[in-house]
Amino acid sequence: MITIDKLCYRSGLQYENAGEKFAFSIATLCICVASRSIAVACIVLPVMGILTVWKGSVPFSRYLHYMTVPLAFMLLSTAAVMFHIRRSPMDLFAVPLGSWYFTTNMHSLLYGIQLILTALASVSCLYFLSFTTPMPDILEVLRKLHCPKLLIELMLLIYRFIFVLLDTASALTTSQNCRLGNRDYKTSIRSFGMLGSALMIRAVQRSNKLYDAMEARCYDGTIRVLSESRPPRKKIVAAIILFDTALFLFALWRKFFI
Repeated sequence: MITIDKLCYRSGLQYENAGEKFAFSIATLCICVASRSIAVACIVLPVMGILTVWKGSVPFSRYLHYMTVPLAFMLLSTAAVMFHIRRSPMDLFAVPLGSWYFTTNMHSLLYGIQLILTALASVSCLYFLSFTTPMPDILEVLRKLHCPKLLIELMLLIYRFIFVLLDTASALTTSQNCRLGNRDYKTSIRSFGMLGSALMIRAVQRSNKLYDAMEARCYDGTIRVLSESRPPRKKIVAAIILFDTALFLFALWRKFFI
């Protein structure tokens, strides 16, 4: 199992109603993205982090590790927004580079920080859902929302084949390491190419066998997965509505009155 899957099956919120968690994370995500407010992001980010780590029993170090992955990407991608190379200096700072200046102003810096915080807060919403809700429960919520059946089945099959590919790649990598297939850079490149070709062939073979197994069990075009019925709790629903309503009103107040 991949790490995120292990964490969601060990989560303290695993047995909560999946619809509540789905509605909370998606509604908060939409408000955060629509507002693009630093203040809203600064509220969403710690709230989602506390719920994921404290209530969801996700180790803080692991959560921090997963948050640094998009953070590094966002810092690199927003550097072009925050900093400029121009012939004329801007008001915040300017470093001369010959006849050009490496410079920026307060507006560009704040805009870059806004993008980073909004993206991080949005990612924290998705992490909350991913770390606390198993994939079959998410697909069950989508089914109740009348999501197209074909899309749900494709998501389920792709989710299943992720583990097939990981298992096959792990076995092939172990075999190559045992035969010193990665002893130097040149050999590693050659081994990586062989790993890719062998992985594709074996993945196709295993997918065909899996489809044959489904056909042998009377597969009729619909994958049926058992799901537990966990009725929503009124106090949790009320808390979700209260939080998202307050966040929405706060975002409107920040946008139109400040």
